[in-house]
Amino acid sequence: MSSARLLFLSFAALLLATGVARGERAADSSWGGSLRSLNLAGADAPADLFPEYRLSSTRLRLEHRGPVAQDWHSEAALDWQLLGTDPAGIVPLTGDGVNRRFDLDHSWRHDDGWASRLQVDRLNLNWSAGRLDTTVGRQAIGFGRIVIASPLDIIAPFPPEAIDTEIRPGVDALRSTLHYGQDGQIGAVAVFGDEKRHNSYLLTWTDNHAGIDLLGLGGELRSRPVLGLGVAGSLGTLGLKAEATGYHGTRVGEPDGDRDRYFAIAALEGWYRFPNGLTLLIEYLYNGPGSDNPADYPLVAAAAPAREGLATLLGRNYLLAAPSIELHPLLTMNGLLIWNLGDDSFLVRPSLVISLADNLSLELFWTANQGQPPQHRSPSLPPLLRSEFGSRGDSGGFFLTWYF
Repeated sequence: MSSARLLFLSFAALLLATGVARGERAADSSWGGSLRSLNLAGADAPADLFPEYRLSSTRLRLEHRGPVAQDWHSEAALDWQLLGTDPAGIVPLTGDGVNRRFDLDHSWRHDDGWASRLQVDRLNLNWSAGRLDTTVGRQAIGFGRIVIASPLDIIAPFPPEAIDTEIRPGVDALRSTLHYGQDGQIGAVAVFGDEKRHNSYLLTWTDNHAGIDLLGLGGELRSRPVLGLGVAGSLGTLGLKAEATGYHGTRVGEPDGDRDRYFAIAALEGWYRFPNGLTLLIEYLYNGPGSDNPADYPLVAAAAPAREGLATLLGRNYLLAAPSIELHPLLTMNGLLIWNLGDDSFLVRPSLVISLADNLSLELFWTANQGQPPQHRSPSLPPLLRSEFGSRGDSGGFFLTWYF
């Protein structure tokens, strides 16, 4: 059966199951969705590493949630993306990734640099009885409390510089959570990857004691033994969070494996709101899969943590900041700073979010990159990288979102 046919049949089957739910619970069913359009233009990267480009990505999403039977609920979502790039194909459509076992999408290639993709991004059943919740199927899974870049968010994290982060991509998983006390949770998660070695099996734990959140996880992440711990609380009006996750590398030294036998990702984040309304998040990030030597950045980018989305930054030590202030009930100014402390390069992105109407917003942004540019070598050798963000060109654009 083709991917497109299986996609539509799976979605229709779940909606049919929802439609025969008992009449007295039909009011619990809900439809929704979003239209999100990201448009940007980028300048040439230094040393001709990346040409000037334009990109337009529009995503239409339709969601449904509703009861199926007593104690059973369903969730389904179709996501259609239209991507246009100039030059054609310079940014490809994203695929299913390593966290999906079933092929529930279909892509089309159009003329003049345009392509589209239709996918089932949610397709799951949830059973809830007493203190136990169980969800099976394609679902969103996230861990951690740190906002900018969370070391505990290990299944399908967003890159810290990502703009469209409202909807986490679904993964094929079985998840059960046992609630105890007032705030305690013990969970078990199995995520089924595109091949057996990309399966993940994790135990999770969260609790709260004296106003302090405690978090833990352990198990196997795509063939890597993993252990993570986190704590979140406050010191007066200062919010503090700390997280660390350690890994035992897999397929070390192989082309599709990790570079190190043991590595860790850790972070400390502080949150403070000033009397003038300015909110400031500051985070120190230790990125174990990265390198202190810019010449190693291509090797870092080709290693498994980067290809799996586990760690997208290339350096080892970072300072990140995300200020935000409401200028007007309809205007919010945001900012993002990612500073590579090893090579002294940085990314800075100011943005202005405009509320156009209920559930309709427009974000205008500009991303500037600074650092030592790559060094030219002989024509037979690629340029030598001397910094992370000095190898990128500046870019700017707008992001329009509408939720319905």
